[in-house]
Amino acid sequence: MNATNPYFDDVLSTHVLIREWLGGEATAAGHCTDLLARFSPAFTMISPGGKQLDAAGLATFFQAAGGSRPGLQMHIADLMLIQENAAGATVSYREFQSLPGAENTQRLSTVVYEKTPHGKLLWRHLHETWVVLAA
Repeated sequence: MNATNPYFDDVLSTHVLIREWLGGEATAAGHCTDLLARFSPAFTMISPGGKQLDAAGLATFFQAAGGSRPGLQMHIADLMLIQENAAGATVSYREFQSLPGAENTQRLSTVVYEKTPHGKLLWRHLHETWVVLAA
């Protein structure tokens, strides 16, 4: 993993914002606004359970879910650059989540980035799949 890869840095910093927002560490509405600014207006997502979400659905979710997961811990590993070009990149990673008193979860995720003409990185599409651990 290249620690200076801007896409990897964005995956990591976006997950810090998500953890802070969902875990209740950040409660100001501006934090949610900053988080949502990382996603394209054309954003689409397929959740681990197969639910499809667009940018409006993502905004509704995050606005309602602030502080809903106290104690949330997230760890990102296995970042891999699948492709990169002038318009953006595709990155995959493994996400670990834990909550006090709950079973730990893992998901494999792939994010498609778009790069604006000014060089800003936006999440254009996210596909997440549960990792099923052997019993």
